[in-house]
Amino acid sequence: MRRRHLLVAAAALLAPCGAWAQPRPGPTPAPAKVARIGFLSSGDCPGDTPTSAAFIEGLRDRGYVIGQNIAIECRYSGEASDEQFRRFAAELVRLEVDVIFAVSSTATRAVRPATSTIPIVALDLETDPVASGLARSLARPGGNITGIFLDALELNGKRLELLRQVVPRLSRVAALWDASMDPAPLRATEAAMRSAGVSLRTIAIRSPKDLDPAMRTAASERMDAVVVIQSPILDVHKKTIIDLALQSRLPTIALFPTFVQDGGLMSYGPDVRDLFQYSTSFIERILKGAKPGNIPIERPTRFYLGLNLKTAKALGLTIPPSLLLRTDHLIQ
Repeated sequence: MRRRHLLVAAAALLAPCGAWAQPRPGPTPAPAKVARIGFLSSGDCPGDTPTSAAFIEGLRDRGYVIGQNIAIECRYSGEASDEQFRRFAAELVRLEVDVIFAVSSTATRAVRPATSTIPIVALDLETDPVASGLARSLARPGGNITGIFLDALELNGKRLELLRQVVPRLSRVAALWDASMDPAPLRATEAAMRSAGVSLRTIAIRSPKDLDPAMRTAASERMDAVVVIQSPILDVHKKTIIDLALQSRLPTIALFPTFVQDGGLMSYGPDVRDLFQYSTSFIERILKGAKPGNIPIERPTRFYLGLNLKTAKALGLTIPPSLLLRTDHLIQ
């Protein structure tokens, strides 16, 4: 014990005089700013499905973690109601979020008149942003909206061409259409069908409860196949559509590869999970000070063909070898 006291005393003698003074408290560092993202969708909230979970993954990859430096205010509805979406958009504006992420043409249409100052990043796979007046040009949108848009109308003709290779006698097709969405994809589908001499029966979907009667209608009217026109609501409920179609022995085709992964027959289009993840790059630039009007609007450039051989077998369909060779996502 005596030796320990000596060591302490020696250390005290050798220490500089200033070491005995209590350090003055410096200024308390300001807490890190928590950025708030308004998430408006006609599908689901981030993390509710693997598709929207890609949005959270994209944020995390860019250094934004929920509960640490970012918060998400989510508003969504499974009903095709423009009025409800306008209310949601107004709520997000009142909350003064830093940026609004609008998923679907319904969400974009609702949030656009709600604010001219809060930046908006859209994931809108139905609208032509320039023709609709959302942007002055793709390279320089000019307003408070940027993001990812898809109005590649030729996709509709391509899906019909692919479907015909699997269902050669295709002459009557039912289209499931979310009635809240921009009608441009529906019109493009109608034009593609007319050009190919195929009769199209449009069935409007206003809520998930409409899916069962819609598929019953398609079956009773002896449709040869069902085209699912892209929509967050229909994407969230794709498993219900797929199960009902299989019960009625109806071939189906949709936009996203996740459709065939869940049992649908065919898909042709971009990977929606990639789009959700990539959308966070727009949000990152805005949170770092970029103006949305100076951020170029982008379009998907990679499209994938998906086929589910198990479903084809259940429906008694033969997939041509040439189509198998072109398939990007093959489910066996």
